[in-house]
Amino acid sequence: MPKPFNFYSRPRESRGSARERGYSTRWEKARKTYLMSHPLCVMCKKDGRTTAANVVDHIKAHKGSQSLFWDTDNWQALCAHCHNSTKQREERGRFQAVDADGWPV
Repeated sequence: MPKPFNFYSRPRESRGSARERGYSTRWEKARKTYLMSHPLCVMCKKDGRTTAANVVDHIKAHKGSQSLFWDTDNWQALCAHCHNSTKQREERGRFQAVDADGWPV
């Protein structure tokens, strides 16, 4: 009898671990400093909401480029929700405009 499919056993995209991609202790310190200076989510702010940021996002994906990774002009402060939903859709080319209530238009 075949084993049932286990979603969690699928091989991950081979992009290396977070540490291998540059997210080191140095990054954690830089991230903390950046968030102290940029405490609000820029995407929420554009929509008239005030939300604390807890993610430093690379505006343009660095894809291993250390100069792009550490370029603070390429960083933006986001809340986890915007980073994990809106930003991911934008990067995958599936961004959809929404109205003030968050409904697709």
